[in-house]
Amino acid sequence: MFEKSSWIRLPRNVVVGHGVLDEVVPVVADLHLDGTPLLVTSPTPREVAADPIVADFRESGVEPAMVTVDTASFDAVERVIDTVEAEEADYLIGVGGGKAIDIAKMASHHCEIGFLSVPTAASHDGIVSNRGSVPDGDTRHSVAAEPPLAVVADTAILAEAPWRLTTAGCADIISNYTAVMDWRLAHRLKNVEYSGFAGALSEMTAEILVENADSVRPGLEEASWIVTKALVSSGVAMSIADSSRPASGAEHLFSHQLDRLAPGAALHGHQVGVGSIMTAYLHGGEKGFWLDIRNALESIDAPTTADELGIDDETVIESLTTCHEIRDRYTILGDGMDEGAAREVAKETGVIG
Repeated sequence: MFEKSSWIRLPRNVVVGHGVLDEVVPVVADLHLDGTPLLVTSPTPREVAADPIVADFRESGVEPAMVTVDTASFDAVERVIDTVEAEEADYLIGVGGGKAIDIAKMASHHCEIGFLSVPTAASHDGIVSNRGSVPDGDTRHSVAAEPPLAVVADTAILAEAPWRLTTAGCADIISNYTAVMDWRLAHRLKNVEYSGFAGALSEMTAEILVENADSVRPGLEEASWIVTKALVSSGVAMSIADSSRPASGAEHLFSHQLDRLAPGAALHGHQVGVGSIMTAYLHGGEKGFWLDIRNALESIDAPTTADELGIDDETVIESLTTCHEIRDRYTILGDGMDEGAAREVAKETGVIG
C-alpha cells in the first residue's frame, strides 16, 4: 500500500519590484492578518524600510510594535520572543538582511505565529526558506522554521544595498549546483531521500545566475530583480524538499568550518562560492564545469580565492580536511580528505597559490 505523504509550506504572496515597499499593508490585508504586527529590524534597515512601513500601518489605523537587533544570536531571538509576549503581537515582519529575517523567522516558529519577509539586501536564500541560521560562539546553527507567509522585496531598496551583499547572494545561489550534486550522490550511496522536482528547481536557480552573470551589476534594479527571483526560487526548493539539501552540500560545510576557524573573515555566500569551485572539481565534472562556476563568480565580483576571502591558505586546507565532521550529511567529501589531496584541489582550482 502506498503510504507516502508530504506537507509543503510555501509563501502565499511574493511581491517583487520597484516601489513595492508600499504594498506591505495591502499584503497583510490580503492575508487576513489582524491585530498588532511586530517589526524585527536592525539599525540601517530600520531607517530605510521599517520606519516607512510603520508609517503606512499608522495611516491604516494600526499601531505596530518594533524591536531593533544589532547582532544575530539566540539572545536576540529570545528578546524578540519576549517582545511578542509583552506587546501581545499577532504576527511578525522581518525587515532587513539575513540577520533580522532569520531572527523573526525563528521567533515566529517558537511563538507559533506567522511572519512576513521584507528583505533590504539580496544576500542569501533565507528570505523565503524554511531554515533559520544563527551564530553561536564559534559555530553556526541551522534550524528548521516556518517559511514566511509573504515576501515583499523592493528592488529599488535592494539595488542600493552594499554590492558585496548582493554578490554574496549570487554566490550562494550559484553554489546550488554542487549542493544538488552532493544530494544526488547521497541518494545513490546512502539512500537519502531525493526530490527530483526540488533538485531541478534548485539547479535552475543556479543556471539563472550563471546565464545572467553579465547583467548583474551594481546599482541596477534589473540585477536585484534577477537575484531576488533566484533567491526566492531556491528557498521554495528547500520548502518543497523540507530540507536544506537543495542548497547546502559540501560547499556549505566548508563555509561553516571557516566560520569556526576564521570567524567574521568573509560573508557566508562568498565562502560557499569558493567552496563550490573546489567541490565541483571533486565531483569529477569536466574542467569547463568548475571553470564556469569560477568565471560566473568573477563576473559578479565575488571572491574566487582564499586571498580574496581574506583567509590564509592553510585555513582553507584545514577547513577542507575537517569540515566533514560538522554534521551527519553525506557529501563528496565522504569521511574526509587527505591533506595532500586537499592542497592539490585548492591549487588546481586556483583557490590557493
